[in-house]
Amino acid sequence: MFRTALRNVLAHKARLLMTVLAVMLGVAFVSGTLVFTSTLSDATQKSSQKGFDGVDVAVQPHRPDTADAAPGKAPGLSQALLDRVAKVPGAAGATGTVDGFTAVADKKGQQAGNGTSARGRNYYPGADGKDARFPMTSGAAPKGPHEIALDSGTAAKTGYKVGDTVRLSVDGPVREARISGIFTTDDGAVSTGGSLALFDTATAQKLFAAPGEFSEIDVKAAPSTSQDALKAAVDKVLPDTAESVTGKKMADDQAEMIAKSMDGMKTGLLAFAGIALFVGIFIIANTFTMLVAQRTKELALMRAVGASRRQVTRSVLIEAFVVGAVAGVTGLLAGIGIGAGLRALTGALGTVPEGPLVVAPSTIVVSLLVGTVVTVLAAWLPGRRAAKIPPVAAMNSVHATATTKSLVVRNTIGAVLAGAGIACVLGATAMGTDGKGLLGLGAGLLTIGVFVLTPLLSRPLIAAAGPVLRAFGISGKLARQNAVRNPRRTAATASALMIGLTLVTGLTVIAGSVQKAVDKMATDALKADYVVSMATMGPLSPDVAKTLAADPQVTASSPVRSAAARVGGQTESLTGVDGRTIGELTNLDFAAGSLDGLGAPKTNRAVVDSGTAKEHGWQVGSSFEATFEDGKKGRLTVSGVFEGNELLRGILLDTSVLTPHQKHPTDAQVLVKAKDGVSEATKDALTETLGKNPAITVKDKKDVSESIAQVINLMLNMLYGLLAMAVVVAVLGVVNTLAMSVFERSQEIGMLRAIGLDRAGIKRMVRLESLVIALFGGVLGIGLGVFFGWAAGELIGSSMSAYELVLPWGRLGIFLALAAVVGMLAALWPARRAAKLNMLAAIKAE
Repeated sequence: MFRTALRNVLAHKARLLMTVLAVMLGVAFVSGTLVFTSTLSDATQKSSQKGFDGVDVAVQPHRPDTADAAPGKAPGLSQALLDRVAKVPGAAGATGTVDGFTAVADKKGQQAGNGTSARGRNYYPGADGKDARFPMTSGAAPKGPHEIALDSGTAAKTGYKVGDTVRLSVDGPVREARISGIFTTDDGAVSTGGSLALFDTATAQKLFAAPGEFSEIDVKAAPSTSQDALKAAVDKVLPDTAESVTGKKMADDQAEMIAKSMDGMKTGLLAFAGIALFVGIFIIANTFTMLVAQRTKELALMRAVGASRRQVTRSVLIEAFVVGAVAGVTGLLAGIGIGAGLRALTGALGTVPEGPLVVAPSTIVVSLLVGTVVTVLAAWLPGRRAAKIPPVAAMNSVHATATTKSLVVRNTIGAVLAGAGIACVLGATAMGTDGKGLLGLGAGLLTIGVFVLTPLLSRPLIAAAGPVLRAFGISGKLARQNAVRNPRRTAATASALMIGLTLVTGLTVIAGSVQKAVDKMATDALKADYVVSMATMGPLSPDVAKTLAADPQVTASSPVRSAAARVGGQTESLTGVDGRTIGELTNLDFAAGSLDGLGAPKTNRAVVDSGTAKEHGWQVGSSFEATFEDGKKGRLTVSGVFEGNELLRGILLDTSVLTPHQKHPTDAQVLVKAKDGVSEATKDALTETLGKNPAITVKDKKDVSESIAQVINLMLNMLYGLLAMAVVVAVLGVVNTLAMSVFERSQEIGMLRAIGLDRAGIKRMVRLESLVIALFGGVLGIGLGVFFGWAAGELIGSSMSAYELVLPWGRLGIFLALAAVVGMLAALWPARRAAKLNMLAAIKAE
């Protein structure tokens, strides 16, 4: 039986090719994901560990986690503490570190470095006048507020050299500095495309912390001192506001964090690989079902000469195992190639550190197991059917068709599953955000139920295409009959395409609806002409708001300043605004009260969003005590309750009340109303006022809307790209089904040719059959996708008041057109093969 199975594989290698390709693509996706994420994780971990090579113990700020503690940032580490730590037994030296965002402009005025990876840090010289972390390749260390040193990678990309003057920004205002030196570094942010500028310590402290304060103290151990021993010694001199951690613990925590971040990416990519493999299961089952049907006589003869049912089933499964093993090996090799390609691409973009390609033993095992297990499982049901062929069937060339009883059982099971799925989905929509699990269960049951019911659904839906097909004459009529002749095969073929389009449609509906809701929430509440913020959405210096307020073309402006406070034993968000002008710049929907009097002097008034008010039981006139960042307490009175939005939420109060309690006040953004309204000239003028700063963006409502759309479209396009694999596998399924269908109908096609149907008519018949099947799968997929998109939207809408269903009719039409294109392309080879059949040889075929 083993030799027979192997001979069958070799005898049908052309027919099994599409099955091998389908499984291979899924396995390649799996192995490529594992190789790429392992390589990325290994390179990132090694790069980050280099940063801890000179750190045996790190001292960091610590704030007691108690309800009475003042919220906000923990106090910095003083020079006196650094001096004490450096003198503990076992310490060979200590380095004070302070850093923060620093955007360096290139010679074209654009920011050098990748967004938040643009950093600034202090140069902390030792006794020899050098900082071992940053060896200078040319020039000298920075001295004074008007000098910086630049990393060699950024210098090479921008063309800067020692002596050049650069423009840079830390928190908004533009600064100019002379490049005093170029240095090399193992910093992980720089190796992934970021930039690093070094300041002298006093300048860095003023920019990123406070004079005389550090954000971290790194301690080096003496040769004979362990990290744990040094930590114990350091702990003895630390105040309650500081804590220590060993370099090994920091490296391990960093490695764990990187591994967790890779796990998220790996899980997401493997989910799409699983979808592709799930679609491939339909192809495998279809292929082996057809192979078994074609070998009815052969299998029946094997039973007649003594083969048991178990042996027949085993022979089919061995055949599937060989196919799966071949697909697994080729998929693994292709996946390694995909991983290497992605590694080269990310390396060329400079987004990940350099490192070798990592192919873990687990990747090899998983890839081979996935290929073989998926194929064998998909072939199990056809194998069971093969074993049930009675020996008497050897008298006939075709085995008995499915009985009415089996179809009734199938339809009953499908109806129950679909009904249960619909009930779960509808039940989930009534549960709000708590219904996620039930929605997932319902979606799975409904998808399976529709798949089981697809043979039943195929007849009426394909029959609806009858009037259109009649326009193609006898070819159209035959195409319709062929499509419904074997409803199970048509169902399996269409279902593969249905699953891909269900996911694509559902994601499109959800993304479009969320985009409109977020856009509405962000722009409807905005009356200001422009929103000014850091490009990285980082903290913005209050000097920016002052500069804009002094500009003659600005008629009204207000900073949006965030802080934390303790209210009722929990941390709440405070938002400081200019109470005198905020009404001109925003359009808040008040349920009670108003903005009136918010900016009046010596009145601690506040307006709160409805969610916060409901949580604390506040209403207009209520007063509450807040503990500010500096630990001082103040009593605020609620003068209005508004509906929160993406622009403003939480507790709003005037900056005159909030700012005195902030050690380092910063803004999130500045709202601006211009004298001449929105125009390119006004935007350019505001940009000029801010010094053509590469770190600051000036956006009008249209820009805000487009930035939201850009983010969502980017995510959606990435998902489309990942789901394309499932669609490609579905195309292979259509090709496979049509090719094997043509082989089965060789005699019939020969007869059609003999009675006058020309080659063009044969090609048209096969193409129309493929088109009908593809459109059938497309209609089911789009219908299910819209339903799931609506249901998911009901859950989202329970926590997003502006959410409303948006049906992108244009894109849905494109998806249906793409399904038609898939059907036409998939039919090219089978149609050509059918047209080339020799009519006499085909008529004689059994």
